Amino acid sequence: MAKRSLSRTIVPTLLTYLGLAVGLAFAGFPILWTFFTSLKSNTEIFALPPRLLPDHFTSVAYLAIFNDPTKVRFFINSYLVAGVVTVLTVLIAILTAYAFSRYKFRLKKTLNVFIISTQTVPPITLLIPYFGMVVAFGIFNTYFALILTYMVFTLPYAILLMTGYLNTLPKELDEAVLVDGGSSWTALWRVIIPLSVPGIVATAVYTFLLAWNEFLFALTLTKSMDMRTVPIGIELLMGQHAFEWNEMMAMSVLGSLPLLVLYLIAQRYFLAGMAAGSVKS
Repeated sequence: MAKRSLSRTIVPTLLTYLGLAVGLAFAGFPILWTFFTSLKSNTEIFALPPRLLPDHFTSVAYLAIFNDPTKVRFFINSYLVAGVVTVLTVLIAILTAYAFSRYKFRLKKTLNVFIISTQTVPPITLLIPYFGMVVAFGIFNTYFALILTYMVFTLPYAILLMTGYLNTLPKELDEAVLVDGGSSWTALWRVIIPLSVPGIVATAVYTFLLAWNEFLFALTLTKSMDMRTVPIGIELLMGQHAFEWNEMMAMSVLGSLPLLVLYLIAQRYFLAGMAAGSVKS
């Protein structure tokens, strides 16, 4: 009986670890290939048979990026736009989610349905209308156009995540502040927000990821090189007669590092916020 019981626990555990190992290899191999390709010369990349590790490690692709002010500008633009979008989205999402979570008002259900329904519309169908609006308002090829457009897509996600998280916090916290003579504003900033750090971090990280990786609207709503973002910069390395594969991979690595570092730093809060926000909404 003991052996049978032991086998029942060992076999599922081994299968679980085997599945995780296969998944890790499937997800991690392209990342390793990208990294090592960025350390190859363009000639070595086309060597047959293809090899994961380069014969001669070289940083020529990274030097080409850091020595080119235009390519450095891509990163500055991405940081600026994604950072501003994240800050504004989180602030608006906190206030909106607090209202949805704590108050009853007319059209509350209608607004909730509207927010959810906006996520069912494919972004590409909105490209031409937004392009026309941006041109009509005279903000084409500006940071404001990118920030405003990105927030249209990040806010619904952020509001839903924050509302789900705030719903997990008991309303007695607000009532205690009101009994002590405080206001709803005091309850929000002094009590709710400090307790909502995991949800706020999860929302901020997710928003930053959406804004950083956006390609379609960044390509359409900008035209000058000093307004392009990292995803557009990678695409521009694809020439008519030649592809700068090593620089493309190097820029991909450099573009992924901030996201990886951000996730590793906020991993504990991110997972807690996502889990709590998905329990009750």
